[in-house]
Order: sequence, then structure tokens, then C-alpha cells
Amino acid sequence: MTAKKTEILIIGAGLIGLSTAMHIKRMRPRSTVTVIEKGSVISDQQSGHNSGVLHAGIYYEPGSLKAQFCVEGNQQLAKLCLDYGLPLVRCGKVIVAGTGLEEARLDWLLDRGAANGVPGLRIIGESELREIEPNVHTSKALYAPNSAIVDYRKIAAAYADLFEKAGGELKLNTEFIRSSIEKGVWRVISSADEYDAELIINCAGLQSDIVAAKMGCQPDVKIIPFRGEYYLLKAESRELVNGLVYPVPDPSLPFLDVHLTPRVNGDVEAGPNAVLATRREGYTWGDFFWPEFRDTLRYPGFWKLASRHFRAGVSEINRSLRKSVFVRSLQKLVPDIMGDDLVPGGAGVRALAVDRDGRLIDDFYLEEMPGAIHVLNAPSPAATSSFLIGKHVANRANLRINDD
Repeated sequence: MTAKKTEILIIGAGLIGLSTAMHIKRMRPRSTVTVIEKGSVISDQQSGHNSGVLHAGIYYEPGSLKAQFCVEGNQQLAKLCLDYGLPLVRCGKVIVAGTGLEEARLDWLLDRGAANGVPGLRIIGESELREIEPNVHTSKALYAPNSAIVDYRKIAAAYADLFEKAGGELKLNTEFIRSSIEKGVWRVISSADEYDAELIINCAGLQSDIVAAKMGCQPDVKIIPFRGEYYLLKAESRELVNGLVYPVPDPSLPFLDVHLTPRVNGDVEAGPNAVLATRREGYTWGDFFWPEFRDTLRYPGFWKLASRHFRAGVSEINRSLRKSVFVRSLQKLVPDIMGDDLVPGGAGVRALAVDRDGRLIDDFYLEEMPGAIHVLNAPSPAATSSFLIGKHVANRANLRINDD
């Protein structure tokens, strides 16, 4: 088979891969850029299974890439939605305090959000909260009017459209198999074609560390998949919330508790929880794949993470298996929610990058090697930040091509 020549090959057609491809073509319109995707459609894993929230940028460590990219990313995606006629609902978010300790954390979140430049963020009392969310019963909340809901599948499609109109090539049903490098040129074997490329950008998400290892990189992290499961409010119960209703995060835990999220199609999701997935693309308890699960169990960082958060992990499994426990968690936010208000919804899988000491990598994380850039950690708010993450990776690629 004669290899196809491309200057830059991007693996993965999720939000990050497509945004990177779009930005590279803007920076280097004459360069040949190819995106390969193993699935039959774009954005079919993490990018297409997230909650649809356009985050304001409250939670993240000031100065981190998350903080830098989220606030401006919110603005960039809002503009993209307006330019392309895509759904954008500025429903706002309330972060609800239920205890004195949580009220004190609201002040901490306000300070952090202000440091990150989040517009309009403020503490509100019971009377104003009742105007925004009549069914939320608490005396204090943090209000983020700039939080919104969007359709990330449509945003990914807009990235792809801009990329292809600029002359880029998008190949579906094309899975990365292996690669080798000789005299600065990568030979990539895929399930459909062979490619020769000067630079490979690994945006494979849930498979990113596996792709990196196949390319000879020994990443300092491993992807551990966690499934987040949702319920939906029945149509007649959707009026229980108007916008995004979130709990105050516990900084000692790796996951945010369950919350309530309207969708652009009118649905209202409740969740997600967080349970260990037994395969990287395992969206139900029945999605079991022993080789991948064994790979997780063999990793020392997993056991250190599990021992550190054992009680929380057991609690999440209990909530996954018992609807009544899930309901009680939601009632901390909206007391009027009952089990009969909920029907089973969908699920997503988070690709969590964990180091050998069991620490979660809390920021966006790249590793580079000769001829390759690996995006190895892009957790929430990666969807909100995808425009700027893609621009950041494209800038790195532009430097690498120019240097070479």
C-alpha cells in the first residue's frame, strides 16, 4: 500500500482534535493536515457524552491552564454559537450551600472566580435565590450568570466544517494501529490507510496514553476511566429547576457531587455519579472488557488513588445501584424531587489521568517527543476550553514544524 503524505496527522476527532486541526489550518493554510478517527461519526466519546455546560471558570486554580482557558473559552464558544446559529442558553448557575462549612466555601469560590476574571459572579441570599430557583431551599448561594448550556456535538461539527472548508481532510472509520519513525518522518498504519507525516498530534482522549505508548512515548500518567451516570427529570417535573443547580464542591474529593443540568433540547439531567468503568468506553455496568480492566488493576497509581478515596468510591457505587440514594443526594439541592420524578438517562466516561503515586493530574497536560505532541489530560472544563486548548496545541505544532 502506498502511504498518503500529510504534513500533520491528528489522531482523534473529538472537540480537542478538531479544534486543533481548525487552528492549524488557520495558522498554516498551505500545510496538509489530516484527522483520523476510529469511529463512524465525530465527537462520539467524551465530547458527545458530556453535560453540555458552558462553564464560567469558577473552580480552577488561578494561573492554571484551566483557569486561563475557561473564561475566554466561554466567550469564544458563545461567539461561535452566535455566528453559526447554534443553541446557546444563558441559564446561569447557582452553587447551593447546605451547611455552615459550605457557606464558608462559597466565599472561597467567589474569591477564586474573581481571580480568574469570571464576570457577574456574586453571593446571593434566600430571597434572590427564590426568584432564580424557587424550589431550591437554602439561605445562601453563589450565582454565576455567565454559565450556559450548549450542544457540543454541534460545536464539534462547526470545528470540522471550518477545518474541511480550509482544505483539511477528515477520515472516519480509520483507527490508529501502530507507527514507526525514520529520518524524521512517521509512518502510521491505520485500519484504512497508511500515512507518512512530519508531526503527529495525539488527541485520542480515552485512548491517548495507549496511543502514546504505541508511538514509543512512556507517559508519566495512565488513563483511568470513570463512568458518570444520569437520570432525567420527567417532562412534567422539569419546572422544578430553571437553570444549573450545583452543590458546593468538597476540595478533598476528586469528583463533584450530583447536580441538575438543563439541556438545550428541554431535558433536565440529574447526575452524574462517578464509578470505575471496567473498559475505557464502558457506558453501562455490562460493558466489561477484561484486558482493559486488568490493565487498570495492574497500575500502582490506581490502588493508591483507590485507597485514598475508598469510602467515597463505595458511596458512589452504592448511589449507582440504589436509586433512593441518588434521590437523597438530589434532595439536598431541590427537596421536592422524588423518585417518581426521575427516569434513567444516559452516561459518559471521564478519562482521568493518574500518576504512579495515585494523584489526579488536575490541569490540562501535554507531553512532547520528537515528531509528536500527546494531549494526555483534558478533563472538565475541556469542552468549554476546547477552542483555546486547540489553539494552544496548534501553536505548539506550529513551532515544531517551523523548528524542523
